[in-house]
Amino acid sequence: MLTEPESTGTARRPERSSAPMPQDLPANPVLVRLWRGEEVESLHRGSWALVDPDGRLLAGQGATTAPIFARSSTKALQALPLVETGAAEAQGFSEEELALALASHNGEPCHTRVVSGLLGRLELGVGDLRCGAHRPQDHDAAFELRRRGEAFSALHNNCSGKHAAFLALGRFLGEAPESYIDPASRSQLLVRQAVLEMTGCAEEELQVAVDGCSAPTFRMPLERLALGFARFTNPEGLSARRRAACERLAATVAAHPTLIGGTQKQICSAIAAATGGRLFPKIGAEAVYVIGERGGRRALAIKMDDGGKRGLTALILHLLERFDLARPEELAALARWAPGPLHNHAGLVVGRTEVVD
Repeated sequence: MLTEPESTGTARRPERSSAPMPQDLPANPVLVRLWRGEEVESLHRGSWALVDPDGRLLAGQGATTAPIFARSSTKALQALPLVETGAAEAQGFSEEELALALASHNGEPCHTRVVSGLLGRLELGVGDLRCGAHRPQDHDAAFELRRRGEAFSALHNNCSGKHAAFLALGRFLGEAPESYIDPASRSQLLVRQAVLEMTGCAEEELQVAVDGCSAPTFRMPLERLALGFARFTNPEGLSARRRAACERLAATVAAHPTLIGGTQKQICSAIAAATGGRLFPKIGAEAVYVIGERGGRRALAIKMDDGGKRGLTALILHLLERFDLARPEELAALARWAPGPLHNHAGLVVGRTEVVD
């Protein structure tokens, strides 16, 4: 049994650590309030930036130049080398497989079937995925696995499509499968270079850490993240090869919105479907969100300080309406996601969600 050490009666100052002190988040403004009755119950702080493909900040709140971990929001940028090198073409990638490369999916059969088929064609298996296994985010898919007595696997990881795409890129470049998420591998160096070029980050601005799925994730200023997707969805000023890659990847999401998220409880899929792919949405862990407007020369990047989706979802719908990113009929299709009255389980209105401009 663990016990506390006996006191010597003499207090000692703790030794100073040589490790760097943690950095606090910026003092961002309150963006969303939750009211219960007539009182504020919860506050959600954060920042957002609306940027054009030239890097101009069109509007924003909070510390838009402060760095944030972009997490899975950058998957479309990370997939560019797969198309640009010819790896996708050489290995016969379908539209569905490309869409899964950009996905944070629910682990439904429509997702796992595509990833499994791609791995089989690459002569690889589930054991080659280094993203780890977790229960499907879709309740029906998780229930069906339990009913059949089957265990969930790395296929059900919401990042399995991205990992299969990384494996395909590494195989095309002649790399060993086990090195595909090594930041020093040729494939990941190409990914980093694509992210640098699209976001306009300087080398020292783009920091690398390990994501929840074990792949590299990037830390960058929020405005730079928005710039990356303003360029991705409006690639006219890019090289012919990169423009073609951006257009092809964006088109896969327009054609298959369910594959980037799921059939239910996935706002990315809902936005892509409601807008016919005119808006390119992508969530990242810890409440990061990007939306690029195809042909509209704008992209939005959001980060909620508390890492929660409750404030994030309300803010997304508010900003879509405020800046006419979504049309009235598209907003109507997304109405269930919009902020509004809070109901308890008995159906009583007990509060409301307020987005602070």
